[in-house]
Amino acid sequence: MHHDIALRTAELAISLDRAPHRVLDVGCGTGLLLRLLAQRLPGSDELVGVDAAPGMVDVATSMRNDRRLRFLAGVAEDLPFPEAYFDLVVSTTSFDHWEDQRGGLSECARVLSPGGHLVLTDLFSLWLVPTLLVGHRGHARTKHLAGDLLKACGFHIVSWHRLYALILSTAVAAK
Repeated sequence: MHHDIALRTAELAISLDRAPHRVLDVGCGTGLLLRLLAQRLPGSDELVGVDAAPGMVDVATSMRNDRRLRFLAGVAEDLPFPEAYFDLVVSTTSFDHWEDQRGGLSECARVLSPGGHLVLTDLFSLWLVPTLLVGHRGHARTKHLAGDLLKACGFHIVSWHRLYALILSTAVAAK
């Protein structure tokens, strides 16, 4: 299932207007999404993955199959890159785990160049509303809450896409 989610997210990301020179994957895990993007974006100069789990970064680095790929340990809320550095920021199924979603989205907006896109795939569904009352209080688990949070962080929602089953959706937002 994870491979299918990454593949669908990659296809959506490459369908955007312009070919990105620099791509960031926040919560990259094993680096699968970045490897797929590297295959489909031969004109990109750099593809960087950040993950909070050093073990995942080690796995991603060991599976690196393209010199343009680079993986670092880090969190969404404190990205170690200059402002407006990336043309495309992607994230699949890690947003729900971010400690501070507003802080992480603000960082994504900070490192994204003007006109760049954020492609954010995660759990966004009205079916998840009951979970907001228990363990995920304060997390944006619906399209409405996530859309409000994206706008508050400086993004403009371009579109929502149902990605997988009833609960996985993708927000494509522009800066």
